[in-house]
Amino acid sequence: MPTPAGTFDAVAAGPRHGRKVLLLHGFPEFGIEWEHQLRALAAAGYRAVAPDQRGYSPGVRPAEVEHYHLDYAVRDVRAMADALGWHRFDLVGHDWGAAVAWIAAAKYARRVRSLTAVSVPHLGAFAEARRTDPAQQEASKYMEFFRQPAPIPENSILASGPPKLPGVAPEKCAEYFRRLSRPGALTVALNWYRANDFEGYEQRVSVPTLFIASTKDPMVAPSGIHATKNWVSGRYRLEVLEGIGHNIPEQAPEATSTSLLAHLASACS
Repeated sequence: MPTPAGTFDAVAAGPRHGRKVLLLHGFPEFGIEWEHQLRALAAAGYRAVAPDQRGYSPGVRPAEVEHYHLDYAVRDVRAMADALGWHRFDLVGHDWGAAVAWIAAAKYARRVRSLTAVSVPHLGAFAEARRTDPAQQEASKYMEFFRQPAPIPENSILASGPPKLPGVAPEKCAEYFRRLSRPGALTVALNWYRANDFEGYEQRVSVPTLFIASTKDPMVAPSGIHATKNWVSGRYRLEVLEGIGHNIPEQAPEATSTSLLAHLASACS
């Protein structure tokens, strides 16, 4: 997808005339994180596109840390929709993709028909939890390591080999690692952590919203999950998956796809 910021790589499925759905991945994933959901959406007649976000797409890989501030990624959402010719679309995000999606859904409410956020709470709730909840402070400690100057975390991560993501197939983890092992790729992916503190995003979301969370997420404490309802002014539903970790779209693909399709159907009712 050519945009003013550069060309984004993406995977897509479904009829071009179908209702439009944009899916945003997290770290250390790429657009292929959404393979199961892309197939499910296509089978239901939707046109689904899952881009590799800035830094993950070689064609949108600025070197400066500040270019990975969430405001840039939010503008990318609008630019990608423009490039696809989408005036109205449904927005889905996991992990960093959820952070982007929460902001974009609030900012572009006239264009975003519905929001499905996975794992990460509304950033107003998440930032508050990071400030006040010891459980979330403990869960966020890994970010301190990721935010160290390059190449300290990069060398450690690359030396460890492919990540072992609970519930994610080893071959998928190996593919993520292969792509992030390309020169400069891991540094710009980690720049998302270096550029952001999650503060300052207090606009409430008015579009129909589904938040899919889980009980075994080591990175997200319950406080932010349950406080998210205070940051949505429109129709809202929280679904908490028992026994599932952080990588919900891949660890619980059937449940994620089923909930997503039900939400999309209800958003037009």
